[in-house]
Amino acid sequence: MKREVEILTEVKDTKQNALKSLRGFKFEGEKETHDIYFFDPKREHLKPTSGGRLENSFRLRQKGNISYLTYKKDNFKPDGSWVCSDEHETGVSDYGATKAILMHLGAEILTEIKCTKHIFRNEKYEIVLEEVENLGIFLEVECLNDIEENKVNEEKKRIWEFINSLGIKIGGELDAGKPELMLRRK
Repeated sequence: MKREVEILTEVKDTKQNALKSLRGFKFEGEKETHDIYFFDPKREHLKPTSGGRLENSFRLRQKGNISYLTYKKDNFKPDGSWVCSDEHETGVSDYGATKAILMHLGAEILTEIKCTKHIFRNEKYEIVLEEVENLGIFLEVECLNDIEENKVNEEKKRIWEFINSLGIKIGGELDAGKPELMLRRK
């Protein structure tokens, strides 16, 4: 399991300006991803809450020619704002067959996310400019190292300092992931 500590924010700048601000970091490439988020009608914890929040999510991702199954459990502050996710992920060899198996087991598609990711890296963070189909442009900065639970808030402050140093026009932290944002848009 990896504790995912990241900040996701909407980019209010142009894609070109944002990419220009990131060119000083190591460019890891551009990847197309196709995520399918599933729910199971028999498992309440995999359905959105009445407020539309996904507290747990189950995803099949195709990233280039590599595929993954991921289960995420989100952790929240007492006020309901998102803190971090506990993520379990494993590779699968056949995206189509895995999708078919999940559907045969009764999983249903909750939403799909298609995205172009421009991936950069420094010694501490993966920095991703994401163009999400039918949703917009986002900046996601994720800590590369596993962070102890009692250090998450400290690390998120450092991530914000880093983001603010980039000079990209952004919104505030989105207290939701892209699947929740997509569900709200629908």
